[in-house]
Amino acid sequence: MAEFETPANLAFNREAIADPAAFAREAEAASWLYLCGEEFASMDGGMSYADVQAAVPESANVVSDPPRVMDLELARRQVAALDELPRPTLVTCRVGPRSSALVYLYAGLKAGATADEVLARAEADGAPFAGSDELRAWVTRGLDELS
Repeated sequence: MAEFETPANLAFNREAIADPAAFAREAEAASWLYLCGEEFASMDGGMSYADVQAAVPESANVVSDPPRVMDLELARRQVAALDELPRPTLVTCRVGPRSSALVYLYAGLKAGATADEVLARAEADGAPFAGSDELRAWVTRGLDELS
């Protein structure tokens, strides 16, 4: 098998998104998987799912932000949503760790990659989740149990 590559048709955020429409335009996104709940919209610098819906032709919302636990049931719902969305697809959370973990998990599942390959690529890419033991374990579990 070829070396696991950085996911090409999925993009995640690395910071809060100030302008959802501009973010989607710059990525030439056909769709968006939004991982935040409505409580984020009321926070300073937050955005709503309605902002996402206004920015792209197709979207889905699988609420995955804290205090929700990143477990395998949530991973299954996220993966199912990504399977339905056209590419290129944005995947975003508040500032990037959860969305980047999902992008690498999904791409790893589709490529048949090992956890070591996915985590090494995430580290090389500086993916926001790479510094989180909890999210690294979630990606590893997901690759082991969802493949």
